[in-house]
Amino acid sequence: MQDTQILQGTVAVVVYQNYDNGYAVLRLGVGGGETVTVVGTIPLPSVGERLMVTGHWSTHQSYGRQFEAEFLERLMPQTAMEILRYLSGRVIKGIGPKTAARIVDRFGDETLLVMERQPQRLAEVPGISREKAKAIGEEFRLRVGMRQLMEFFTLHQLPAELAVRTYKLYGESTVELLYDDPYLLMDEGLEAPFGSVDRFAIELGVSAEDPRRIRAGIFFELNYNLTAGHSFLPEDKLIGATAMLLSVYEESVKKTLQELLENGQLIRQTLAGISLVYLPRLYEAERYITHRLLLAAHGAFPKPANLKSLLKASERDSGLTYSSQQAEAIRQAASAGVLLVTGGPGTGKTTILKGILSLFGRMQLSCVLAAPTGRAAKRLTEVTGEEASTIHRLLEAGVDPATGNMVFARDESNPLKADVVIVDEMSMVDVLLLSDLLRAIPQGKRLIFVGDPDQLPPVGPGCPFSDCLRSGMLPAVRLTDIFRQAQESLIVMNAHRVNRGELPELRDVKHDFFFLPGRSEEHMRQLIAQLCAVRLPENMGIPADQIQVLTPTRKGGVGTAALNQCLQAVLNPAVPGKRERQFGDFCFREGDRVMQIRNNYDILWKKLDGSMVGTGIFNGDVGTVTAIDPTMETMTVVYDDREADYDFTQLGELEPAYAVTVHKSQGSEYRAVILAAWNGSPYLLTRSVLYTAITRARELLIIVGREETVAAMTENAKKGRRYSGLKLRLQGKNQ
Repeated sequence: MQDTQILQGTVAVVVYQNYDNGYAVLRLGVGGGETVTVVGTIPLPSVGERLMVTGHWSTHQSYGRQFEAEFLERLMPQTAMEILRYLSGRVIKGIGPKTAARIVDRFGDETLLVMERQPQRLAEVPGISREKAKAIGEEFRLRVGMRQLMEFFTLHQLPAELAVRTYKLYGESTVELLYDDPYLLMDEGLEAPFGSVDRFAIELGVSAEDPRRIRAGIFFELNYNLTAGHSFLPEDKLIGATAMLLSVYEESVKKTLQELLENGQLIRQTLAGISLVYLPRLYEAERYITHRLLLAAHGAFPKPANLKSLLKASERDSGLTYSSQQAEAIRQAASAGVLLVTGGPGTGKTTILKGILSLFGRMQLSCVLAAPTGRAAKRLTEVTGEEASTIHRLLEAGVDPATGNMVFARDESNPLKADVVIVDEMSMVDVLLLSDLLRAIPQGKRLIFVGDPDQLPPVGPGCPFSDCLRSGMLPAVRLTDIFRQAQESLIVMNAHRVNRGELPELRDVKHDFFFLPGRSEEHMRQLIAQLCAVRLPENMGIPADQIQVLTPTRKGGVGTAALNQCLQAVLNPAVPGKRERQFGDFCFREGDRVMQIRNNYDILWKKLDGSMVGTGIFNGDVGTVTAIDPTMETMTVVYDDREADYDFTQLGELEPAYAVTVHKSQGSEYRAVILAAWNGSPYLLTRSVLYTAITRARELLIIVGREETVAAMTENAKKGRRYSGLKLRLQGKNQ
């Protein structure tokens, strides 16, 4: 058994720190000019701070002798000299060595006490304004409080990154509140893993049958199943799943569930003879969507008397002759309160959109265009020539400072000012977002929804576009004719083959769709890297930044993690002067392509030309790392014409995007797509995944992998069943 020892010293160098889990490697000065390497969970270490570390010695194969920390105690600097060294290490934003020296000269040994309790006095120091003094005080208290909370969390084996979100929500009262109810960590926005929270609660003495624990288990099951696309759970399944999760009797779950139903925290309803349990916001969303869409369907407008001449004028504008299906879609749009337009690639959805916009323009109706993602909105702007925005931007998404939850400025009391709202890529819109959108549209306005239900369903709960189409209760136009020009594209024709369950043509080497066999995962990585770095740029004139690698999976030798490491090495290698920042398993580097992986409504951005500032970067937005500032601990990312700064603690919101999953590519279109098709889970290797991947390519699609995998994906038509009540509600069967 290894002997436990205690080291005390001052942090001389922070070699590495992972903001995601609190792990750090540092050099600790222990006196007499000697420093030792200390490794372990040491959240937010700072040069100059004093530590008392309990642990044991070990020898690493590559790095030699090091001290493995098991417990630690922070010993804040005491003397003016110690405080000066501590602050000079830029532990607090806005304080560098020169400012630190002026502050310590003014306050001496009392410096840290002033910063914590009387930060306004910092304005007595030359060069520090009242605003800056206030900001320094807030930053110092935040850092000290957050670090103490991270230590508390790591002591109880809770994720260190959870401390940041929890502290921002509950502040200095966090620990006290968690002792009272540890399941507060399951609150919306914290994204805490239930297993860790449950273990923590039991450590604090919560019993297995405690109503707080059962209540948290019920809410966890409902919220967890939202991520699987379910708007509700059948009551018997919810009870059984919760009892199994908590290892308690079903009767205990039934009792707590009944209490939640009686006080309105959950909603029970019967659909098709089955008792269902909803989270209230999902129940209200389905009801509201049903009400608004049926109202719009019954609120048709009179057809313009000169509709025929308007159609002719629209054709002249476009220089096209509409097919019978296209003309019928535009005619319906002229009078429908709501219209669904659907069809696969090459069937003319874009032509119809242009025709509808031309028609509405001649009818002097104002239109707004929107799509679920930034890339989809950008593409909608490009193909229509009209300005389009994301749905979140259209609704002016923001954060409620009191709760930290997302709110929309546009709603019933502050509606959109437009006669017509047109939304593209509707297959990506979940039931909650559709409800919020409809609340911002005044009754009596026209709705045009365009999408392809054969693509992947929304990431969020429900499948409203598909439900609306399948209900048969709303006006809809289904485009089936593939135009001659589109028939010349093997991308288009193979997409339709796959959608019909037929194998795509892989042998034709004269068109825009190619198949390259992969012998192994290593061979596939090398081949994909060569295609991106050399073959497509040099032989086909397609630069690397217009090529997107897609894969069905995140894990494995050709998952996103492995491919991004490989592609970064060839497309953006490390060179002297190019700054980097390690976070988790990936080293972000200036010049990297990155993707925002969750909605963040309070990240500040500004237009590159300085014309505008705003807030909000959204899930799926792709940008480029342009600067990494180790002094300010920020990373700058440019998204098209906007740039945003990320604090190093926020880097968990970003992922490398040289390769992304097919799910993450929804709503985007790329000049060239390379799809990795190898072994994997049948839940990921499906027909809808293959179809969605193919339809992301505009000019070129290359599949690298195994023909057997392509065949298996084509044959695998299974779609995960989603619990959604919208179709039945639209059909009036919600009894």
